Amino acid sequence: MGHVVLLGDSILDNASYVPGGSPVVEQLRSRLHDWRVTLLARDGAISNGVHRQLLQMPTDATHLVISAGGNDALQASPILNSPVADPRDMLAELVSAQNDFRDDYREMLSAIRASRLPTIGCTIYDAIPRLHPIERMALSIFNDTILRELFAANMPVLDLRFVCNESRDYSSLSPIEPSEIGGAKIVRRLQQILLDHDFSRQETVVYT
Repeated sequence: MGHVVLLGDSILDNASYVPGGSPVVEQLRSRLHDWRVTLLARDGAISNGVHRQLLQMPTDATHLVISAGGNDALQASPILNSPVADPRDMLAELVSAQNDFRDDYREMLSAIRASRLPTIGCTIYDAIPRLHPIERMALSIFNDTILRELFAANMPVLDLRFVCNESRDYSSLSPIEPSEIGGAKIVRRLQQILLDHDFSRQETVVYT
């Protein structure tokens, strides 16, 4: 029997966006019958806020799932609307935002790795309804950072860009949150990784 702890943001803490339905945490509990599932992820959390979640981690935790970065990208989104005379100025701002995020994400992963628990990292999905192509391009900058850092940490990756790839995967209350359907797709992949991935090999496998 395992005990998986969910860390990060509203991709895993989506109860407010599926009223009357089953959020990710409840769906995962129903599929992992013999496991305990603890939700420490919080709606609105950014990567450097995960440290506070780690302080609450149960002592008998056996596995971790981390989904962070979407709110970091959201905080940087005003850059895309900044009036600039030279497009290189906007690119420079995006580079700065990416570097800041890289530092925060790397520090977060360092704290997670200190727990020595098998960990699954998630990318940021980008099939969000009405997401502008420029915004999707900007998200790729954050996803590139996430993938590089997870690869360096030898952690398995759940690439949510391939999982939540339909409009019905997103909540009708907020287009950036997973719906019950999207949550079910995430949970099925998490179940697969938790039960089948060989964490002892300490290698990155990308699950889609």
